[in-house]
Amino acid sequence: MRDIHAFLVLSPRIFNDKTSLVIGLPMMTAEYNADNPFAVAVGRVAGRHVDKTSYVLCHQPKSFDWRSRGAKLHPLCKLNDAFFVQVCERLNQIIQLT
Repeated sequence: MRDIHAFLVLSPRIFNDKTSLVIGLPMMTAEYNADNPFAVAVGRVAGRHVDKTSYVLCHQPKSFDWRSRGAKLHPLCKLNDAFFVQVCERLNQIIQLT
């Protein structure tokens, strides 16, 4: 992935602060994700992708060092609770933690 992308952080802040790592899921606005059974549509995004639906890609968990990459908080800051539950349920279908 090029450029800057939104990322849904799943790891708790205390872990992120102590390790400089975040664990989570990438977010994209590519319309082909509308047919992806492992992508959750979470609504419209502000910024350069105005009027595009954003999708959380539940099948692509990742971790990275947020300090070395200079990661910043997204303007949306927090995902709506209902969408967060959908994302966690979809991820659980893949990795079956619970």
